[in-house]
Amino acid sequence: MDKHPAFVLAEGLPEPLRSHFPKSQEGARDWKPMVIGHALAQRVLAVARTRVECAWAAYIDAVPGYDHGAESEAVLDHGDKLPERIARTLFPLFDAVPYAD
Repeated sequence: MDKHPAFVLAEGLPEPLRSHFPKSQEGARDWKPMVIGHALAQRVLAVARTRVECAWAAYIDAVPGYDHGAESEAVLDHGDKLPERIARTLFPLFDAVPYAD
């Protein structure tokens, strides 16, 4: 059986992303997303999260600004998805990874 296209894509990524994304069904079962926050101001937080299918997306929202680490999940759950161009500017680590639709 041929490998899923996401697994093939993950194998071709540069490190550290190659190690992060799953390259088999077994790896996908235990996989955990990478979440990275980028504060644009004390009360404005952009957060990127990888997806198991070898993609990522970023979201933005206003936050109380007390603890960006704790506020990240709310941004992912309720924030507005950033346009790809802006997300790639804020999170260059993911340049080689497709932006999720």
